[in-house]
Amino acid sequence: MSARQWAVDLAMGARFAVTGGREGWVRTSLTAVGVGLGVALLLLCSAVPNVLAARGEVNDARYVNIFAPKIPPKGDDTLLVATADTTWRDDDILGRLIEPEGGRAPLPPGVDRFPGKAEMLVSPALKDLLESDDAKLLRERLPYKITGTIGESGLVGSHELVYYAGGSGLKLTDSTQVTRLNRFGKPEDLTAPEKTDPVLLLMVLVVFVALLTPVAVFIAAAVRFGGERRDRRLAALRLVGSDRGMTRRIAAGEALAGALLGLVVGTGFFLLSRQKLGTGELLGMSVWPGYLDPAPALAALVAVAVPVAAVLVTLLAMRGVVVEPLGVVRAAKQRRRRLWWRLLPPLAGLGMLYPMIGQGHENGEFNQYLVIGGVLMLLIGITALLPWVVEAVVVRLGKGSLSWQLAVRRLQLSSGSAARMVNGIAVAVAGAIALQMLFTGTQSQYTKSTGQDPSRVQMQVEFSGPIQLSGVDSEFAGAKGVRAAVALARAEYGEARRDPEYGNSMTVATCAGLRELATLPSCEDGDVFVTRTRSGYENPDNSSELALLKPGRQLWIDPSYDGGDHGAEVPWTVPANLRAVDARKDSLQDYNSVLVTPGALPRAAAPAVISDGVYLRLDPSVPDAREYVRNVAARLDPLAQTYGWSASQQDAKYTSIRTGLFVGSAFVLALIGASLLVSQLEQLRERKKLLSALVAFGTRRRTLSLSVLWQTALPVGLGLALATSVGVTLGSLLLKMTDTPVTMDWASVLTMTGVGAAVVGVVTLLSLPPLLRMMRPTGLRTE
Repeated sequence: MSARQWAVDLAMGARFAVTGGREGWVRTSLTAVGVGLGVALLLLCSAVPNVLAARGEVNDARYVNIFAPKIPPKGDDTLLVATADTTWRDDDILGRLIEPEGGRAPLPPGVDRFPGKAEMLVSPALKDLLESDDAKLLRERLPYKITGTIGESGLVGSHELVYYAGGSGLKLTDSTQVTRLNRFGKPEDLTAPEKTDPVLLLMVLVVFVALLTPVAVFIAAAVRFGGERRDRRLAALRLVGSDRGMTRRIAAGEALAGALLGLVVGTGFFLLSRQKLGTGELLGMSVWPGYLDPAPALAALVAVAVPVAAVLVTLLAMRGVVVEPLGVVRAAKQRRRRLWWRLLPPLAGLGMLYPMIGQGHENGEFNQYLVIGGVLMLLIGITALLPWVVEAVVVRLGKGSLSWQLAVRRLQLSSGSAARMVNGIAVAVAGAIALQMLFTGTQSQYTKSTGQDPSRVQMQVEFSGPIQLSGVDSEFAGAKGVRAAVALARAEYGEARRDPEYGNSMTVATCAGLRELATLPSCEDGDVFVTRTRSGYENPDNSSELALLKPGRQLWIDPSYDGGDHGAEVPWTVPANLRAVDARKDSLQDYNSVLVTPGALPRAAAPAVISDGVYLRLDPSVPDAREYVRNVAARLDPLAQTYGWSASQQDAKYTSIRTGLFVGSAFVLALIGASLLVSQLEQLRERKKLLSALVAFGTRRRTLSLSVLWQTALPVGLGLALATSVGVTLGSLLLKMTDTPVTMDWASVLTMTGVGAAVVGVVTLLSLPPLLRMMRPTGLRTE
């Protein structure tokens, strides 16, 4: 067969697709919409590398290394920068105080001038937030005048909250949050790629395969819309002289036309989604429209793969259909589907993944090609097994109500079409179950305990520099929503005035604060305590600290060092009322052994007492209690940092991968719903005359509606059961690959299955109105 004959036949099929009158246009439009939805999602996925690269470039360009080991000297090209990040409810706000030291000081990315004193430049999203009626507390915390906005080059997304405020009197010695720089950007030694955790890389690969496979399945199903009517039309071509090969090529041409039109429709969907996503936010993430430009190679792959797949899928489907001049043989009793070859894809997938069992974190990276191929084969195996499962079950069904019998008979005649509609949702559910098991099983490996007890303390405030201890706790205790506030401070001491051989730090706090650290028999201002276990009190022979803490011995508060640390050098005599106490197991601190009340220190030592944080208990009934705390902290110290206490903390990369999974799942679920609705409408359109004929003969609409529901529910139930089995198998295998014990979280498995069933249920309800319109005797009218 020559290439010219192929081209002629394909072109003829394409002409039939667009010149077949109203019926042909409806069929082609449904195919284009179904393919277009998949193409749009594929183009969005192909833009992911560009999104990650663009966000990374912006973060690197505006990076400020606060802990840089080498700080440039003051010059005409330097500026001082201080971190002043804050949080508004659940949203983080990146803040910087900047103070230029010369006329050639570098500007941050996206900024064309420096803000003056009491002025700030903000991102558009932060400007909108500050101007809203709901942000009164945030305006109090950022009492700067807005004089401009930050450009796109300085923001990672359209909804990012960022501000640059004009600093005044910033000093390097005041805080570790202040630094000097002569350029913004991440140093080269920090831009080197880090070694990737093999398990995290495995998660990324599985996420992409699990999310993209349902898309490919839906595209393959969409190009076969209108298959039954198309086959009947092809019988007319056989009658006028075309052979079987030509008939198949013409059918492929029709599918090719729908796929090409789907590329156009999908590109339109993608452009609309690109603009919408560029101005919106999903799960706390936002981007700019320019970030969503697909990688050229991946976009070209989509443009070629979709039409080619449409032709191949059609030719493969036509192998099971015999189109004769007087009809389609498929309408007769079909031969039972064979099982043996349908088991080959999942077995091949198991064979690819099995060699990597037990590899975990320690035995090198996983083979990316085997991971992708193995997961893909297992998921594709669902599409091969499901038609056999549906046929094997429905052939044994029979007795029941009239609606049940109509549904079962329809499924027995066209079980392939029913399975094809469910394939996508089954693949998506199987992938979701496997991923949920993988993330749940490995969560403990990427979650570490912080040692914090959020039932005791909900927030902690750390100040950027020296601050007077007296009155700090009362400042916070008077804030709305604060039940209790404990302020702790520390001071350094040593046995010599200069360069002491041994020194340590002491905790300074009121009696209420010290009771949060140790069990005190009694306490008054002026008391001093030492904890037994921390100081070595239980083993005095092995404690150099206890040797210093003898009543009557003179020590020095804040001694000086020749290295340049010039202290206050305040003499302090260990009081006679020093008492040994037991530290609390749930102490707020676990490092200082000497506990001192303020009255036990000389007044001259006050400047040497540095705040060590304020610990707060909040009233959960006050919605914005945390915002009131942050406002008090900002009023006392604009560079103060507030932290919420939590019992555990997750690895940032693990969290970002999981967030990416949720974002991708949201898009795939939307595609599933839309594609299922299009598929359902196409099948109803195919049966329009049959439904009208049954109504004309007196069949009740209720019976027909229930019949259609049964035709959807049976394949969906079987598909979800198969998806659960494959998903649990794949999830267990992935856990064994990561050397993690296999534990079944049946609640998550049932949740994923329920989500799939809910999507199908919503689609079924949406298809009921057009179904009712089709069940009219007038549907028998033809032109």
